[in-house]
Order: sequence, then structure tokens, then C-alpha cells
Amino acid sequence: MSQENVEIVRRAMDAYNRRDVDGFLESTTEDYLLFTAVAGAVEVGGIRGREGVRRYFDMLDEAWEEFRIIADEFRDLGDRVLGIGRTEGRGRVGGVPVDSPYGVVADFRDGKMWRARGFLDHGEALRAAGLSE
Repeated sequence: MSQENVEIVRRAMDAYNRRDVDGFLESTTEDYLLFTAVAGAVEVGGIRGREGVRRYFDMLDEAWEEFRIIADEFRDLGDRVLGIGRTEGRGRVGGVPVDSPYGVVADFRDGKMWRARGFLDHGEALRAAGLSE
């Protein structure tokens, strides 16, 4: 089942990069919990549920001219998936470019992501997944 989880994360990232909220939500549970890589950037306790995800996508569109996650590697960890790569984008105000390391740990329940945690440091993502660098 876990290789299927890798494919779910790939589809979710693709939907995220296209700003396809409904496509993204197909991969998540009703009570999905997202912790963005930038602490405090949106909501202190994380983004909760489908309406929270919809607000988050709106915020992304307001803040970024372009923004995407590019995963170079996925690790199948059973009921969780680790994605390692980078983010790149350009802000709406001033057009400031961003290119940063990125990692995500997605946890699964009943064939869907119930939680995802983003990191701007590969080592932090590895540790959160229970792995060492």
C-alpha cells in the first residue's frame, strides 16, 4: 500500500503546483492538517480541514506570482512518505525570487494524507521522518 502513498503525494504536489484545490483535496482526509514550512506564516496551529486548505491556496495566490514544490526524491516509509527537493517561486510584491531546499513528511490514514509537515531544511525533514542525514 505504501508505494501507492508515494503516488498520492506525487498527485497532490502536482495539483498543488497547478493550484487545483479540489484535485489536492482528493488526496486528503476531511480532517487534514498542514504545517507549512514557514512557521507562523498562515496559522500558528497549522492549517486544518478542507476550508483551511482553501484559504491557504487563496493566500498563496495573493502572495506569489509563481510558487511550486519540486520533489527530486520520494521515500516510501510505510504509513508516511518523505519528499525531498526544493521550492521555487517569485513573490507578487517586488518579484523577489525564491529557491530553497524543501522537504515534506506526509502521514497517511485509510489511503489518504491526514497530515503534512513542510521543512526548509532537508535534515529537519529527514529527522521528522525518523531518519538520519
